[in-house]
Amino acid sequence: MEQTKDPVETLIEAFAPHKFPPDLLACYLWLACTVLSIYLPVVNETFLRVILGVPLILFLPGYALIAALFPKRSDLDGIERIALSFGLSIAVVPLIGLALNYTPWGIRLDPIVICLSLFTVAMCLAAQYRRAALPPNEQFTVPFAGIRAGIIQEFFPKDAPRTDRILSIILLIAIIAAVATTVFVIVVPKEGEKFTEFFILGEKQKAADYPTRLATGQTGSLFIGIGNHEYRPVNYTVETWLMTMTFNEKTNTSSVQAMDLLDRFTVPIAHNETVITPYHFTAQKASYNRIEFLLFADPVPGAGVTGMDRINASYRDLHLWLTIRSGR
Repeated sequence: MEQTKDPVETLIEAFAPHKFPPDLLACYLWLACTVLSIYLPVVNETFLRVILGVPLILFLPGYALIAALFPKRSDLDGIERIALSFGLSIAVVPLIGLALNYTPWGIRLDPIVICLSLFTVAMCLAAQYRRAALPPNEQFTVPFAGIRAGIIQEFFPKDAPRTDRILSIILLIAIIAAVATTVFVIVVPKEGEKFTEFFILGEKQKAADYPTRLATGQTGSLFIGIGNHEYRPVNYTVETWLMTMTFNEKTNTSSVQAMDLLDRFTVPIAHNETVITPYHFTAQKASYNRIEFLLFADPVPGAGVTGMDRINASYRDLHLWLTIRSGR
């Protein structure tokens, strides 16, 4: 009868430095490098962020989960583990995002990185413990040395003619060139893809619960977001206007009956950065029925440009329809 290992001994053995599973160690190192590539000031603007980040989303969470669920060598073969790692990652990551959507943090970079990292580390730790509880000959291991030898033998067999060796070298160079080209296309966007994100969020930094029903004198709170993808630093100017608008059913057009400037402020943003600014406004008249947010990336038009002409002159524009009642 096989003797069951003591849990304490198993725990000690699982995290002994000389018995650290190479594949799980690679997961930890890749995860650490990915987090550094996301948050280090200079590195996070290079292609390394994409190269390291894609496996964190599409492979590592699933691989760690498979390692925890199937610690035995006989449970799954290598191809099955790789295929399931991709499949489970594609399932796990959206579920984490869905769960974050119902939390105060929302679906943003920091919560996603933290949750994916915690999930991957937790599964790797569970895999280490479960493997250590098995006899050494039953534990799943990745034969890195055997894989390397197999690749060398596949491309450069010892008894192969000189012509085959040359063809193998050409094939290997072609594979490397194809991978490098794919990475280059992914990480280097076309110059034509220049744009600016302009968005407003509710009080909890979600695209919901906007302050659209207020009383005169009551303050509404929201967030204004600007994302610069223009490949250059831009000094954006934001204007907010309270408006009274009417709709003509005969001509099917809207017209501005009155508009009052609330605020004008400048937001300097470097390329590939997003700034989210809290904003508060107060409506003093019940006749207002719309708040307009105008974004200018070029010089702001003069005071003589008003109404729909000013809206059309802006780089981006957003609005909320308001219902303002008299008194509180």
